[in-house]
Amino acid sequence: MSRTGRVERTTKETSVLVEIDLDGTGKTDISTGVGFYDHMLDQLG
Repeated sequence: MSRTGRVERTTKETSVLVEIDLDGTGKTDISTGVGFYDHMLDQLG
C-alpha cells in the first residue's frame, strides 16, 4: 500500500499542486518562478 497524498488548489491569483510520497526517495521538484523561494522551500523538504 502506497502512502501518498495530493492536493490541488486554484484561485484567481495562483495555482498550487502538492504531492507527497512518504515512502519516496526524498527528491523534490519545486518551481515557484522565484529562485530564492524555490531554494528555501527545498530546504524544508
